[in-house]
Amino acid sequence: MARSAARSKRKISGGLYKNFRKKRLTDLARDSTLTKIANLKRKKLRMQGGHEKTMLLSSNEANIYDPKSKSYKKAKIKMVVENKANKDFVRMNILTKGAIIETDLGKAKITSRPGQSGSINAILI
Repeated sequence: MARSAARSKRKISGGLYKNFRKKRLTDLARDSTLTKIANLKRKKLRMQGGHEKTMLLSSNEANIYDPKSKSYKKAKIKMVVENKANKDFVRMNILTKGAIIETDLGKAKITSRPGQSGSINAILI
């Protein structure tokens, strides 16, 4: 069965919404990216209107912002320490926004969405 990004048929109260249009191809959702720690691998997707979105399938480097020195540095990612999105993502080393990672420079929190933006940006903790 296909995943849908369309509005639910049911209201919070349990009643039905009236249909305002038929189903569209743009209502389909895709599988989540599940970015892993490995050598760099990207994939480009065509979006509506001819725009492109870059999916980051795997990466082992992150752009780290240091608030004390106010500068950016590239660092190697060692492992995922904590992930509030899903506790199983920690042992599988899956990178999502808000995940806390261990790097060469220390612990950092991911601020970008790797599956959507195609890069890993993080702030040093």
